[in-house]
Amino acid sequence: MAGAESARPAPPVLPWTVRLQVLALEAFCDLSQRRDGTVNRSLFSLADRQTSARPRPDALGVRSVDVVVDPARNLWARVFSPSADNAEATPLPVLVYFHGGGFALLSAASAPLDAMCRRFCRELGAVVVSVNYRRAPEHRYPAAYDDCADVLSYLATTGLPADIGVPVDLSRCFLFGDSAGGNIAHHVAHRWTSSAAASSNNPVRLAGIILLQPYFGGEERTEAELRLEGVGPVVNMRRSDWSWKAFLPEGADRNHPAAHVTGEAGPEPELPEAFPPAMVVIGGFDPLQDWQRRYPAMLRRYPAMLRRKGKAVRVLEFPDAIHGFYMFPKLPDAGKLVKDVKNFMETTTCDH
Repeated sequence: MAGAESARPAPPVLPWTVRLQVLALEAFCDLSQRRDGTVNRSLFSLADRQTSARPRPDALGVRSVDVVVDPARNLWARVFSPSADNAEATPLPVLVYFHGGGFALLSAASAPLDAMCRRFCRELGAVVVSVNYRRAPEHRYPAAYDDCADVLSYLATTGLPADIGVPVDLSRCFLFGDSAGGNIAHHVAHRWTSSAAASSNNPVRLAGIILLQPYFGGEERTEAELRLEGVGPVVNMRRSDWSWKAFLPEGADRNHPAAHVTGEAGPEPELPEAFPPAMVVIGGFDPLQDWQRRYPAMLRRYPAMLRRKGKAVRVLEFPDAIHGFYMFPKLPDAGKLVKDVKNFMETTTCDH
């Protein structure tokens, strides 16, 4: 631990507007995460500005509509589509997005996430389906996984609303998640490709998964967690431990396979041959980076992955990036990320 303390870097340099947003987010997170494991949702709502769907195209030429999947559990998704004038004639890929927030905070209607999905829709030339899954601690593991997998099943059986105005290609479906949403994307891809849903007659085929700083963990304290404690904003060990305790089954520790996905603390997960190619994004000021680096190393151990000659997993490192950098358009890395995601989508084919 002493070595980690001595190697601790200076805090990241951020524009003052971004720093203020980060400080506000941290403050509301800390105040909202009660010691008894519950969330003060009324207090957090003061920082979590919500926005409605916009059926008419906005300045980016993007429109959105909310689709109810299961009213009994308030499961819905916001569908973003480019206006017909800005869309290509060929069917567009579908990007199914799972938001972050430690499984407990934020929603598909949170203004920064809504804005991010609009940017991705416009700049990637894709229809984005942002899932509003149930949150912990009111709904623990595996509720978020169940909800997100059920949205895929809904797309397979019902499809997207005809009035989105553009054709889509569900055989070019990408799962896209940030932080806790990246964790969800891995587990949903595992479920989907392990089940009958992966059959050739299912219209939804997973062409790839895109994990932005995925939220993986374990009982071990990694070098990056120790070195960046108090330095990297947004994520620290106390907030992270609280989130895992809120999400995982009662009595489970962080070595539960939902958190510790790479097998060092237990049996390595058995991934099916149909598991899709992956893109993993890592930030240099993210305390979770050591867990994230273990993930592509785990994928590369699978024979089916190796047969793809290294194309099964792509790792992108942003040395100056904080956790959640993609939500701040003023950060140069946020713009670069969009180009990298577009390249991954264009060069990845659904070969399973």
